[in-house]
Amino acid sequence: MKRKIALRVNDEFWEIEAKPHRTLLEVLRENLGLNGTKEGCGLGTCGACTVLVDGRPTLSCLTLAVEVQNKKIITIEGLAKDRELHPVQLAFVNHGAIQCGFCTPGAIISAKALLDRNPKPTREEIKEGLSGNLCRCTGYIKMIQAIESLSKG
Repeated sequence: MKRKIALRVNDEFWEIEAKPHRTLLEVLRENLGLNGTKEGCGLGTCGACTVLVDGRPTLSCLTLAVEVQNKKIITIEGLAKDRELHPVQLAFVNHGAIQCGFCTPGAIISAKALLDRNPKPTREEIKEGLSGNLCRCTGYIKMIQAIESLSKG
């Protein structure tokens, strides 16, 4: 049985009807048309589906949409403002931290969350901040360099 779900995604309010067992990932992609968030493993181990929920990186493939009602959800699409890339997005582009691009949205979201809570992370803290994001293309070096370029101090 479907029920109404009220979501706040990228500063927009949505009211949809969905079954209570639908994941946030499914609702974002299928109901809201926000396809930037990727489904990798569906088990919470790859990080491709990472979004921010109230500022915290959250695996949308393991989160039920009904659990995040009335919370602030930010997807990769919500980072850019007025058609301008967010500084983290721009740093990833400028440092070549994007190869196939599949893991990129989740890694950028994780990087933003890290920098929001720690504007001057060490290299080890950056590695830890990205530890939930599996990338098979870049080897993480360029991602780490992109994040280091944004460190204040």
